[in-house]
Amino acid sequence: MSRSEPAPLVVVISGPSGAGKDTVINAAMALDRTLSKVATAKTRAPRQGEVDGVHHVFLSEEQFDRWVAEDAFLEHVTSYGHRSGVPRAAVDDLLAQGRTVILRTDVEGARTLKTKLDHPFLVFITAPDIASLARRLRSRDAETEEEMAARLAEAEAEMAEADWFDLVLVNDDDDHDHAARRLVDAINARSRQSRGTCVAREV
Repeated sequence: MSRSEPAPLVVVISGPSGAGKDTVINAAMALDRTLSKVATAKTRAPRQGEVDGVHHVFLSEEQFDRWVAEDAFLEHVTSYGHRSGVPRAAVDDLLAQGRTVILRTDVEGARTLKTKLDHPFLVFITAPDIASLARRLRSRDAETEEEMAARLAEAEAEMAEADWFDLVLVNDDDDHDHAARRLVDAINARSRQSRGTCVAREV
C-alpha cells in the first residue's frame, strides 16, 4: 500500500435501539462502495425482511456454542434474551482485501472490541432524544410493551456511555443522509490518519 492510499480500518458502530444505525450504515455504504459491513451472528429468529447471511448470520444455540468453542468470534454478548457475535474470519478477510470494515454491535460489544482491535474507529449513533427512540421502536411493531420498556431503559443507559466513543452522530428523523455523509467523511478522515492495518490483537 502506498503512503497516499488510506489504510484499511475497522469502524465499530453502536448506539441505542431505535437510533437508526442500520439506516445510516446502509446510506453510508451507498455513498462509499469501499465500505463493507460484517453480518453479525444472532441466535434469535429473523425479523420480517431479514435475509440470512446479509443482515445477520442466524445460528441455533448449538451452532453458536460451537463457534464460541472454536474462538470464531471477536466478541459475543447476550442481550434481550439472545446472543450476538462478530465473526472473526469475516473481519480478517475484508481487511486482507484492503476494505474498510463496519461492525455493528451494542455498547458492551464496542467496549470489548476497543480492547481487541488496534485503533478501531468507535462511532455512537443516537436519536435526538428518548422520545424519538420510543417512537421509532413502536413503529417497528416488533416488541411487546414489556420488551419496549426494557429497550428504552437500556437505551438510556447506553446513551450515558457515548462520551468514550470517537464520534457521536445524531440521526435526525428527517435527514438520515446528512448523518450518513458525516459518517463517510469521518471514516475517510480517520483512515487517512491511520498508519497501518487494524488487526485483531493476540490475546
